[in-house]
Amino acid sequence: MAFPEPRPTKPELPRKSVRSLHCRQGALRAVSFNVDGRYCLTCGSDKSLSLCSPLRGTLLRIYSGHGAEVLDAAGSFDNSRLCSGGCDRAVLFWDVASGQILRKFRGHAGKVNCVQFNEEATVIVSGSIDSSVQCWDCGSQRPDPVQILDEAKDGISSIKLSDHEILAGSVDGRSRRYDLRMGELAADYVASPITCVCFSKDGQCTLVSSLNSTLRLLDKDTGELLGEYTGHKNREYKLDCCLSKRDTHVVSASEDGNVFFWDLVEGTLALTLPVGQGVVQSLAFHPTEPCLLTASEGTVQCWREESFVAEDDLMT
Repeated sequence: MAFPEPRPTKPELPRKSVRSLHCRQGALRAVSFNVDGRYCLTCGSDKSLSLCSPLRGTLLRIYSGHGAEVLDAAGSFDNSRLCSGGCDRAVLFWDVASGQILRKFRGHAGKVNCVQFNEEATVIVSGSIDSSVQCWDCGSQRPDPVQILDEAKDGISSIKLSDHEILAGSVDGRSRRYDLRMGELAADYVASPITCVCFSKDGQCTLVSSLNSTLRLLDKDTGELLGEYTGHKNREYKLDCCLSKRDTHVVSASEDGNVFFWDLVEGTLALTLPVGQGVVQSLAFHPTEPCLLTASEGTVQCWREESFVAEDDLMT
């Protein structure tokens, strides 16, 4: 006699704030986890980026070298390198341990909104208000990008990479997916300036947020609309969205000081998380745990599930 499989447990959502990091970087423009979720990067209006341990609430290093506020940063797969972009129109390539700038790439005609490494951290991909996506060879001394993708008709607000694709969201209302293996371009039109794009964890879907306070889940291959999620406020600012670690929930920042969670399949609002009074500018979901980082004004908060107990709480 075979026993039935146990029903999968309902995923826990991060509901309680367990740490606050006062980064002293002015207004925070972006927050992101490193590849294994042990550390986070924060980008500030004071021209710096910081490496922190969010669960311990400790600042590990400050990186200074931009000539204006930093808008985005990302870490490499082995945690040894960083890339960043900002209002000085430059893309910087950093050594994590020494804090030294290894390369400074200049090719964009406007501020750099977003940066990402490829899987091997040999190429940096940057998106700019100048409407271009540019690819930079980290190992080459050539000053020019190795590739420029200039199909967008307005600024690039967000980029994400898979092992063979570049997903770019633009203010022109189109999400463009470049398949580098096939040499193909697919575009989806959402009729509103795009603020953020991302891939689902299973690689089958893309999530697109736009300035009409709507998130859309699209089939990656066909462009079919699979779901719409509303209730948050996004009319003025470039805000982040993402999917939870198992693709069970859609998550979005909001201009009203909250973070919204929707059930991906049902489309229903599952949680409204009150973060603060100001705009929640950026957020990041941990790669393996129910842990969320939010950046609002000058503070990063680390949120965990209700059952979470911090290490220092266990020792008291």
